[in-house]
Amino acid sequence: MRRVLLVLCAMAALGCGRSDRGRVVVLGLDGMDPQVVDLLMAEGKLPSFATLRREGAYGKLRSSPPLLSPIIWTTIATGKTPAEHGIGHFTAVNEKTGEELPVTSRMRKVKALWNIASEAERTVAVVGWWATWPAETVNGAMVSDHTCYHFLFSEGAKGDPGKDGLTYPPALEAEIRPLIRRPADVGADDVAPFVTVPASDLTKPFTFDDDLSHFRWALATAQSYRDIGLELWRTERPDLLMTYIEATDSTAHLFGHLFRASGLAGELAAQQARYGGTVEAMYRYADEIVGRYMAALDDDTTLVVLSDHGFALGALPDDPSKTRDMRRVSEKYHRPDGILYLYGNRVRARHRIDRPTLVDVAPTVLTLLGVSPGKDMPGRVLSDGLDMVEPPPRTVASWDAGERVAAADGKLDPGVDPAIVDRLKSLGYLDAHSPKGDRNLAAIHFEAGRYEEAAKAYRALVTEKPDDGALRASLAGALGALGRYDEALVQLNEAVKLTPLNPEGYHNRGVIYERQGKTEQAVREYRTAVRYAPQYEPSRRALVRLTGSADVNAPRSDAERRAARLAEEASRATRRGDYAAAMRSLDEAEKIAPKLTLVHQYRANVAFLAGDRAAARKALERALALEPDNALFKQNLRELDGPSAKPGGGR
Repeated sequence: MRRVLLVLCAMAALGCGRSDRGRVVVLGLDGMDPQVVDLLMAEGKLPSFATLRREGAYGKLRSSPPLLSPIIWTTIATGKTPAEHGIGHFTAVNEKTGEELPVTSRMRKVKALWNIASEAERTVAVVGWWATWPAETVNGAMVSDHTCYHFLFSEGAKGDPGKDGLTYPPALEAEIRPLIRRPADVGADDVAPFVTVPASDLTKPFTFDDDLSHFRWALATAQSYRDIGLELWRTERPDLLMTYIEATDSTAHLFGHLFRASGLAGELAAQQARYGGTVEAMYRYADEIVGRYMAALDDDTTLVVLSDHGFALGALPDDPSKTRDMRRVSEKYHRPDGILYLYGNRVRARHRIDRPTLVDVAPTVLTLLGVSPGKDMPGRVLSDGLDMVEPPPRTVASWDAGERVAAADGKLDPGVDPAIVDRLKSLGYLDAHSPKGDRNLAAIHFEAGRYEEAAKAYRALVTEKPDDGALRASLAGALGALGRYDEALVQLNEAVKLTPLNPEGYHNRGVIYERQGKTEQAVREYRTAVRYAPQYEPSRRALVRLTGSADVNAPRSDAERRAARLAEEASRATRRGDYAAAMRSLDEAEKIAPKLTLVHQYRANVAFLAGDRAAARKALERALALEPDNALFKQNLRELDGPSAKPGGGR
């Protein structure tokens, strides 16, 4: 697999010296949680990570919201913030057709490590990294993140081989094809360490709607990118190898609620019998991958192992219906700390890296390559984990001066396999609560305190989509932060009218009332937000601060208090999948306090989960009779007979 490597520019023109030049391998493991790594390491189940800890430097890599993979991995690869690199979500919208399409490399506004290293006469190999399709022209090899997507189905890749930007150079696609596994290639022996399923389940046609199919896709893709990365390291001998493995995150989304969970019943117990050990097995598999990459290193190479965020495992969702299709939507269960390990050449053994962040990775990798980071890169070189007193001075003002490296096929947006969008939908990301694309970039401005920029960005989005209540609520938040309360209230009133179940709208209206000294009105708004979204933390915190309690269903009598306790018992039983026990508790609660709305609300949720839609409707009608203005109950009644309806608001 040797080939002539492209040299993009001369060293003299760049002023980049070759002193302290080494090689670097970056291995990305999506969603790998540091707490779980520490737990399994302590139990002796992750020997490769134990070696990294014992002989290398490590720290928790602090991520930043929104905790979505394309955004974070692009931040890691560029050393620039999302506001600078421009990748805001999994998808963008085709302006000509209006259809959603996966984010592409052409949407990135700044150069990534592979571009910079190529310009500095370093050779590179990039495998599976987010937002690398269509593959870019580099000084080496690129296997884009769409390579394995295109091998999901029996027809293989779309179009003629080498013509759709899957790899650079295009001929590389044919060379690596023997290393690519499809889900159908993952057989009983492959899945046996991860799941407990009958052999007949492996004969079903592939679909992301099937949990086992989805897992087989994740495992096949992990095996493919693992092997491609190692093969390119062996044959091409690049100065920089970057390999991305997604399966740790996908498996957590599918089965993370089962991780060491106890006392499960019903359908959750059935899930656990099949998939209860899957996440732990995937962590052990990731450890094996780390071990293979460690074994491939030479004395001049530094290994960087990292994840983009953590994952809260073993937490049952508040709405158990979300475990029915084995998908836990959005980034709700992502945790802000990922892992970071440095190992090998120039690494100080047994050293703790002090509070590393996403933007620190790129300047550190460049320094290890003997390339100056740009002065406009906000991150630091993680010298506390390396054998240097302080990093060398930065001699390059910016690597982003001039044109971006062109895509290999010269197209802006080639045809996109719809299977990629289906894949994202199957994880729930496309229906996530985080705003998409430009919304995320506007939210980043807001979180950074750049309220004028946030207001401007949200204003443009509202002009584009005037009927989007969530956008209006976000615009109001930025206006409120600027002290423009009257303008903010106009937007919030319209937001609540458009989207009655919009907790952000009620919360932001409460914030304004509180700033205006209207505490009673503020409390009412915060309570409404929590009533419709019980886990909405901003309003819960505000209620605790103002009233001492976030409980919007506070009982007013001894009978109601007893009934509320029984309802909570029912909620706990429901989370475990024991619907019969939940109904028994609710029957007793209703006898004690027949007019407590909470009891009927929970009964509707449990009845729906148990498949009794008639009972769910009856319970919702009782709840609505007690609270005639409750928009949540009205919506659930409207949607109850829909194919995807699931009464919400339970705990």
